Amino acid sequence: MQKKLRLRNRAEFTRVYRHGKSFANRQLVLYWFHKRDVEQFRMGVSVSKKVGNAVVRNRMRRLMKEIVRHHAGEIVDHVDLVFIVRKGALDLEYKELEKSVLHVLRKSSLLKRRGR
Repeated sequence: MQKKLRLRNRAEFTRVYRHGKSFANRQLVLYWFHKRDVEQFRMGVSVSKKVGNAVVRNRMRRLMKEIVRHHAGEIVDHVDLVFIVRKGALDLEYKELEKSVLHVLRKSSLLKRRGR
């Protein structure tokens, strides 16, 4: 993920939590907030200490960033996203986690429609 496509500080995360909407499944919680002054989408990942130690948390962050990077062209513009990884995501293979990410994005209407 490019630096300009990341949420960086606590205030940005808090704005998304407070003013945004959310959708969840067993593995992930997705918060999103539409923001017109952002050219593309921006993303942040939060992984609690309850999920595991630093190695596990960083691995989950890297996997999430990689999945979103692969599907960046399918995600709508002008939106801030925050993914919260739950313990259920630890047991998933890459493809299953990717499917879970696409599920929350689709249910939140944040994927671009095909053919347009």
